[in-house]
Amino acid sequence: MTQPFRSLVLDQVGSTNREALTLAEAGEAGPLWIMARRQTAGRGRSGRHWASEPGNLYASLLIELACPPGVVPQLSLLAGVATVDAIRQAAGGGAPGLRLKWPNDVLIGQAKCAGILAESIAGQHSVAAVIGIGINLAWHPSDLGRVATHLAEHGRQISPDTMLGCLAEAMQHWLATWNCGAGFASVREAWLERAGPAGERCSVDTGSERIAGTFVGLDPHGALVIRDGQGKQRTVTFGDVALVSAASPRPQEEASG
Repeated sequence: MTQPFRSLVLDQVGSTNREALTLAEAGEAGPLWIMARRQTAGRGRSGRHWASEPGNLYASLLIELACPPGVVPQLSLLAGVATVDAIRQAAGGGAPGLRLKWPNDVLIGQAKCAGILAESIAGQHSVAAVIGIGINLAWHPSDLGRVATHLAEHGRQISPDTMLGCLAEAMQHWLATWNCGAGFASVREAWLERAGPAGERCSVDTGSERIAGTFVGLDPHGALVIRDGQGKQRTVTFGDVALVSAASPRPQEEASG
């Protein structure tokens, strides 16, 4: 993405991703950021509701890409790297414990502070990609049944407008590096640098089974690699990851956003 980003700021919208997809269907090619002060029907991964009151960042990037559909899932990992970098820039170094969790969560310690939802519409010669990013800046919901946090809770006061500027810059950099999948190895390396350590205890709910074990890394295409309790290395392309803290054998349940 070499063009300067354009932005559309709305006081209220159902979902910034839905708004972006509607614009894409009407012929908008982007790159265009859509930011809402408030969402009334925010969506997370697997159709989960995403609480969206004013004060946080709710934004979606619409961009047309001349790339094969098979590399589009890599955008979630790319967006995670860009989100961490943007938070570090906006917060003057980030927050202690800022990190990534596969496939699309940004954490502070083990508490979720941002989520990513990438969607796409495949055309004849290109893909319209929509990358939705929600960052808890001023508050976080307390009724999710999983641990969450927000940046102000860690002494980082950031406005949504400032956050969007930093995020747009970081996304532009990493989209250029990714180059429609040709540079994914660099994105993968950056993701691993911003994630938890190899050997971290975790479990993955794939929908058909729950795999408990330890984090190994990512395969060359971005799939999660985990070593299960029997020592077998498993590759997972879809699932919700729960971290297991050293203090407790129970996983920290966190749904992806």
